[in-house]
This record gives sequence, structure tokens and C-alpha cells, in this order.
Amino acid sequence: MNQPSKAPRAPRSSAATPKNKKKSRAELDQEAREHKRAKKRRGLASGSRTQVESTNQKNKAAAQAKDPRIGSKVPVALVVEDKPKAKPQPKPKAEAKPKPRLTPEEELAKLENDERLDALLDRIDDGETLSAEDQKYVDQTLDRIDALMEQLGIELGDDDEEEEEKREDILKLLKGGNPKDVI
Repeated sequence: MNQPSKAPRAPRSSAATPKNKKKSRAELDQEAREHKRAKKRRGLASGSRTQVESTNQKNKAAAQAKDPRIGSKVPVALVVEDKPKAKPQPKPKAEAKPKPRLTPEEELAKLENDERLDALLDRIDDGETLSAEDQKYVDQTLDRIDALMEQLGIELGDDDEEEEEKREDILKLLKGGNPKDVI
């Protein structure tokens, strides 16, 4: 009968070692703090944005050799010279094109359709008194309308006066006189 030899063997993992001893409260608290700290730090390392930009700038640095902080290289005069510098002559401004003049017919039509004038004339018809500025505007506009009508040969049609003259002429004819004979 073969009996196994009593040579020392390598201990088995769990059977040979003594059981884990129970951790104290302080050790458990310390492990919990470390675990919590490790869970908090899941994002990127601090300053990652600046590091990414700096790597991009290294690529640009080869293309841009000039430091943007360095200013102009134009020499600056440290002593004031007595020479007056020639002033550049200003360019002649393009003459403003005059407004195209309206024909008398167009100007008259524009003045007759003036909303402000119509409103002011309605106020006068209602018996209101106008301010000095409004009255001046009405007078100037009506004077301009009269001048344009004279220029165009348009006469105001005072129908009432013409009708009265016709009636008088008819009455004279009926009485036997010729209206053309009257001097």
C-alpha cells in the first residue's frame, strides 16, 4: 500500500492562511474615504483644456514665428523738428446733386394732396385757431399754390360770381338792353 509521503506541500490559498482578521472601525473609515475620493475623480485631470490648447499652439508656433506682443518696428522721432510737414490737400468733395426740380404740374399736385394742409384747413373750417407756426405753413402753402396756378394759367373757378353775372346779363337782355352795349 502506497502511502503518500509526508513531504511539506505548498499551502493552499485559503486553507493555509489564517482567516482575515476583522478590520477596526478606523481602518474601515479610512478605506471608505479613499474609495469616495477615487469615485469623485472620474473626469479629466485639472487644466486639461489649457493643455489641449498648448499642444495646438505648438503646431501653430511653427507656422507663426512672430510674437504678437511685439509692436511696430517703425522708428519714432525723439526730437521735434522745425520742418512743418506738408499737409495733404483734401480731396474736393463731389458736389451734391441738386434735387430734381418738379415740374409746376407735379408740384401743384403734390401741394393739393398734402395731408398736413388738408388737416389744418379742416381745423380752420371748424373754427379752431391755429398756432403761429401752423398758420405760417398754411399761408406759405396757399401762396405757392396760387403762384403755380397763375403760372399754369389755371383760374380759380368762382362759380357763384359767374352765375350771378349770367343772371344779371339775362335780366338785362329781358329788359331789352344788350349787355355788350353797356359801357
